[in-house]
Amino acid sequence: MPSSHSAPRTRLGGQRRPRMSHARIVPWLSLTLRSARSLCRARFAEGQSQGPLNPSTMENGTGPCAEERPREVQETTVTEGAAKIAFPSANQVFYNPVQEFNRDLTCAVITEFARMQLGAKGIQIKVPGEKDVQKVVVALSEQEEEKVELKESENPAPGDQPRIAVVGEICEEGLRVLEGLAASGLRSIRFAREVPGLRSVVANDASARAMDLMRHNVQLNDVAHLVQPSQADARMLMYQHQRVSERFDVIDLDPYGSPAPFLDAAVQAVSEGGLLCVTCTDMAVLAGNSGETCYSKYGAMALKSRACHEMALRIVLHSLDLRANCYQRFVVPLLSVSADFYVRVFVRVFTGQAKVKASASKQALVFQCVGCGAFYLQRLGKASGAPGSRVKFSAACGPPVTPECEHCGQRHQLGGPMWAEPIHDLDFVGRVLEAVNANPSRFHTSERIRGVLSVITEELPDVPLYYTLDQLSGTIHCNTPSLLQLRSALLHAGFRVSLSHACKNAVKTDAPASALWDIMRCWEKECPVKRERLSETSPAFRILSVEPRLQANFTIREDANPSSRQRGLKRFQANPEANWGPRPRARPGGKAASEAMQERRRLLQSKRKEPAEDPAQRAARLKTFPCKRFKEGTCQRGDECCYSHSPPTPGASADRAPTDCPETSNQNPSGLGAAAEPGID
Repeated sequence: MPSSHSAPRTRLGGQRRPRMSHARIVPWLSLTLRSARSLCRARFAEGQSQGPLNPSTMENGTGPCAEERPREVQETTVTEGAAKIAFPSANQVFYNPVQEFNRDLTCAVITEFARMQLGAKGIQIKVPGEKDVQKVVVALSEQEEEKVELKESENPAPGDQPRIAVVGEICEEGLRVLEGLAASGLRSIRFAREVPGLRSVVANDASARAMDLMRHNVQLNDVAHLVQPSQADARMLMYQHQRVSERFDVIDLDPYGSPAPFLDAAVQAVSEGGLLCVTCTDMAVLAGNSGETCYSKYGAMALKSRACHEMALRIVLHSLDLRANCYQRFVVPLLSVSADFYVRVFVRVFTGQAKVKASASKQALVFQCVGCGAFYLQRLGKASGAPGSRVKFSAACGPPVTPECEHCGQRHQLGGPMWAEPIHDLDFVGRVLEAVNANPSRFHTSERIRGVLSVITEELPDVPLYYTLDQLSGTIHCNTPSLLQLRSALLHAGFRVSLSHACKNAVKTDAPASALWDIMRCWEKECPVKRERLSETSPAFRILSVEPRLQANFTIREDANPSSRQRGLKRFQANPEANWGPRPRARPGGKAASEAMQERRRLLQSKRKEPAEDPAQRAARLKTFPCKRFKEGTCQRGDECCYSHSPPTPGASADRAPTDCPETSNQNPSGLGAAAEPGID
């Protein structure tokens, strides 16, 4: 029996090693560790002598131990705006070129925000391409009696020269910007090279590959004095900057999917009156496909409706305000955009206990009819009081609907809460639009930015959600009126109406649902619907069974056609390329994972469609089946019939019987075998 004090046994590769005493193990381990350290020092010195590391060759952050390959094989260079970015050809760091509109718009918004913030400090910003245009804008905006004072102020004293912040230089009193999820660092580098008045830009990402790539791109664009790469969890980084003196003036969050995990830290890390930019790409959740998931992430139930994109914007604003209220802060929306496959909001965050009390009255529940789609809003709170006096807050009274819809008799769905106040600051949007119009060559997507912002300036700011043309006409199964006809009818009736940037055929109006259905009843009289085809319990039958109390006038009015539509601006962009849309998440496997995903998509594409069959093969296959009409004596096609007219031999029938082929019907006079035929004749 072995002694309990015998030397321990170790296994390596499944083989038993000989016993080794404790006195021999310690020197052996020390020698092994010293050899490993010497080898690492030698490799590190060799890597330093070869110059900086190629970030695309970094494998799991292991440095120069990875295999060296040519740069042109591993990297792809992309030029966007004023930035030039190198990123791995493999999908190791996320990049989506479709989001260029998002990045261009963000640069334009931050530029105007910097102009507004630094202007209060007496600092002017200088954007390339705007120098000559700004003089014209100033001359046109001043009154005639102030022109003399303006000319005198054009030549100030040498000591009164205004301070100017230019692109690419550090402004000591400028903005501190944080990009929480920077990936390749493209957005941060574009800020440094295109937005003036910045003090610093922190480009953060939790990925080691992204960190190495950001360092390489920062050196490539010569913005190391402005952009500071950081590798940390975005939430922890923002939580570490909660102190007033350490907060960021601008925080940009553009995650892959939902930004919900980062919102709580973001509303605490942004400075007083700072700008918070948030992108949400989980539109399936926000558009109502999974209401319970939307509630778990944003604290609101999303509904499936034609106005789902605007409702998604309002749910995100509600979620931001709700999280800010926990810290006696509140949000003020500057610009909210629904574009492509995502929504993007720009809000300012302020602190004030009195204003936080009014947040409940800014949120509302949505009652939506499942039959006709009519919706009604119910505010969560009520603020009462005369202007200038003390405001009293109380709970709101409701609901605004009966158990059944008054128009179609169907039930209502309950959604929300959502933001019920204006989602844009039209004055700020006008400034951004003016700057883009004055310098259209600044952005590659300037044409689309002009179109989207122009539609936003035409929207009714105090009317949440909207209807659509196809929704109204589809409910009562009638022909669809033109956009100008419906807008003219609403204007003739004394209501306001506008478009929406979130939907091409949207009808945003302050008219109640009863007035809308009266207008549609009048339209149905001009394009009658066959009532006998309608079920008596259908929404269409119940709506059309009521005579309209409002007589609609469909004569086209000049003001029914909005200015953006008349000018033919690019308001709604078509798909620019194949496989356009969200990109797959960056993965450690990189290119291999991407190729596997492409192969999977190819195999699953049109999986419900049968492949095209060769005509000769189809004719040969059909000739193996007997013609049922020939057996009945009614086939008149003769030799032109695609099925067989020759009676099958008993052997062939016996051979085919186990395969459930149609020939088995010859032995079944009752015709039961015909049920097995694959839909022929």
